[in-house]
Amino acid sequence: MKTTKKLNKGKASLFTCLTPLIIKEFLKSGEYPMKKVKYGLSALGLAIGMAATGVSMSVSAAEPTLAEADYEKAKLQYFQRCAGCHGTLRKGATGKNLEPKNTMKKGQKRLEKIIALGTEGGMNNFDDLFTKKEIANMATFIQMEPPVPPEMSLEQMRSHTKEYVAPKDYPTKPMHGLNWKNFFVVIERDAGTAAIIDGDTKKVITHIDTGYAVHVIKGTEHHKLDHAKDVGRFWYTIGRDGKVNKIDLWQTPDKMLVAETKMAYDARDIAVSGDGKYVIAGGYWPAHFVIMDAVTLNPLKVVSTRGYNTKGEFINEARVAAIYTSPLTSSFIVAVKETGQMLQVDYTDLENLTITSIASSEFLHDGFFDPSGRYFQIAANASNQMVVVDTVERKLEAIIDVESLPHPGPGANWIDKKCGPVGGTTHLGMGLVSVWGNDPIGHPAQAWKLCYEVETDGAGAFIRTHETSQYVWADQLKHPEPEVQQSVQVFDKDTHEIVKTIRVTTEPGKAALHMEFNNDGSEVWVSVWNRKDAKNPTGEIVVYDAKTLKELYRIKGLTTPTGKFNVHNRMNHKT
Repeated sequence: MKTTKKLNKGKASLFTCLTPLIIKEFLKSGEYPMKKVKYGLSALGLAIGMAATGVSMSVSAAEPTLAEADYEKAKLQYFQRCAGCHGTLRKGATGKNLEPKNTMKKGQKRLEKIIALGTEGGMNNFDDLFTKKEIANMATFIQMEPPVPPEMSLEQMRSHTKEYVAPKDYPTKPMHGLNWKNFFVVIERDAGTAAIIDGDTKKVITHIDTGYAVHVIKGTEHHKLDHAKDVGRFWYTIGRDGKVNKIDLWQTPDKMLVAETKMAYDARDIAVSGDGKYVIAGGYWPAHFVIMDAVTLNPLKVVSTRGYNTKGEFINEARVAAIYTSPLTSSFIVAVKETGQMLQVDYTDLENLTITSIASSEFLHDGFFDPSGRYFQIAANASNQMVVVDTVERKLEAIIDVESLPHPGPGANWIDKKCGPVGGTTHLGMGLVSVWGNDPIGHPAQAWKLCYEVETDGAGAFIRTHETSQYVWADQLKHPEPEVQQSVQVFDKDTHEIVKTIRVTTEPGKAALHMEFNNDGSEVWVSVWNRKDAKNPTGEIVVYDAKTLKELYRIKGLTTPTGKFNVHNRMNHKT
């Protein structure tokens, strides 16, 4: 196979970097100074949390200003659309630093043009999402000092804990008579719901209220050391509003939501301990992780992630990007985005947490385990690297140089004829799949080295395969052209050649993203994301035959279906 690299096949966008609308909450606290006019309380978003503390602004005549209403709207839109990539404090991560010292140099008109049209460096256009006035106000807003959101105490978190079904009333067996191990738990992002779909019948069983923009859903999994009861039964969501939900798949559809809490104003990932006793979630803001009782969701322990990066600089906005449970140890893996630190957190003694800090690269994003469950492979996408951590030895194993902005999403492992076991990632910055060896014991010569690369038509966010499949699937969500963005590409594990480009949808304003196999690997489910009609159930999931690659079904009545997770595959670490 000829190894080639293709630059700028598709530019990255902010589709997957959207920062949340935060649920309505008025924090009862005093005022703190900012600049010029005292602004009132905001109704939504992380802006709520800030405005609720009594945000005020005072600006000299030479500095940019906005009317109160325009400021509040721009603040809300920034946290909805921009902060995920550029940071709450605008210090940058995947996106550029947007502090006034940098933005004021560009000037109002240049900033308006960038916001409207995007850049070749990776930012998508916003002229189809914002009006001209909103673009102008956003350009002004990012030249002003960034407002600082409030913190959140353990007491505040606990005040949000709700019990909908008492644990004593949990059923002792499934109450619906369905094959729940082949259920798909589906994120309906903009609807603030999670859909439960029967993988056998393709019927939507229920839509569960979850809060805004659930980012990840994870359940209990089989563990090599610890053992949870009823593995795969309970699933936990984390939304971009910091809300956590507990779902019981044994309940009747009307009672599947059994508990909820809130652990941050903005969050991205969650995991369940191997023994099923604890749930951990990580915050974008405040910068911390929280360990909760898995039964009640009552928050038990909060730990700040603020600290020093690999260069020795103190980072206040040290966001938790990814959290996973180590399959071979009684510990969580916590990736701190801005510091480049991988934290391995032993959960056996919550009162005296043992935390091993493993320095790697910036900015850490998302990852997956190798087939053995020993090595965690995570993208440091701003460094164009894949970082590998040995969770048994609790040390940095390797750093693999790849191309622009790696993003493995749920990740993919398979067997290559030459390199043996391998892992792969898509890239947000270009149309390319990078594949590396990940078996240091059986194939040491190929371990943690690039095996080959596959060019795709456009930059993508997700890659997926199954042990029974001959193929690897990659989406192209980040490409600006509809024809490419609406297609996924499939390549052969042996030949490394693309065997088919599948146009999943041709409807304007829709995109194809995120693949998941069913329990036996015979089907591949692909989401159709209704971007421009994001408040109505016009999205769908398209089901394909995993061998023939032919379309089988379309599951309709969904709203912005994003990640979808098959219970059997996830409880058994099928990655």
